[in-house]
Amino acid sequence: MAKKEASVAELTENFRSSNAVLLTEYRGLTVAQLKSLRQSISEHATYAVVKNTLTKIAANAAGITSFDDDLVGPSAIAFVHGDTVAVAKSLRDFAKANPLLLVKNGYFDGSPLTADEVKKLADLESREVLLAKFAGAAKASLFGAAYMFNAPLAQAVRTVDALREKESAQ
Repeated sequence: MAKKEASVAELTENFRSSNAVLLTEYRGLTVAQLKSLRQSISEHATYAVVKNTLTKIAANAAGITSFDDDLVGPSAIAFVHGDTVAVAKSLRDFAKANPLLLVKNGYFDGSPLTADEVKKLADLESREVLLAKFAGAAKASLFGAAYMFNAPLAQAVRTVDALREKESAQ
C-alpha cells in the first residue's frame, strides 16, 4: 500500500512540474523500441510506462481529468520538461516508423489536447526556428527604419550639391 501511495505521489509531482503531458498507448512495442523512444525524447522529456488506475488518481490530484477516459490498455506518458514541440515531433516521427505507438491525447499550458491537436503541435516549427525568424524580421524592420530616416537626409544632401553646382556654373 505504501508503495502505491509513493507511486501516486511521484506521478502527481510529475504532472504538476511538467510543461506538458502526452498520453500514449504502446501495445505491441518491444522493450528495445521503447528504449529507442525514451532516448529520442530524453533531452526534453521523461517517458514512463504507467499503471492506469494510479495515473488516474495522480492526474486527478494534479487537477487533470482529461485523461480519465483514455487510461485503458498499456499506457505510457511523456512528461515534458523542455520543448513541447520537439517532444510532439519525436513522438509523431516515432509513430510513423512504429505504427503500434498511438498518441491518445495530451495536456499543455493548462488545457487538454486531443490527439489531433498534439499532431498540430508537432507540425509547428521549433522554438529556435521561430526565434530566428523573429530576429530576421526584426533586423529587416530596423534596416527599413534606418533607411527611412536616412533617405530625407540623403535627398537634402543631393539637393544642396545640385544647388552648389548650379551656382558655380553661373
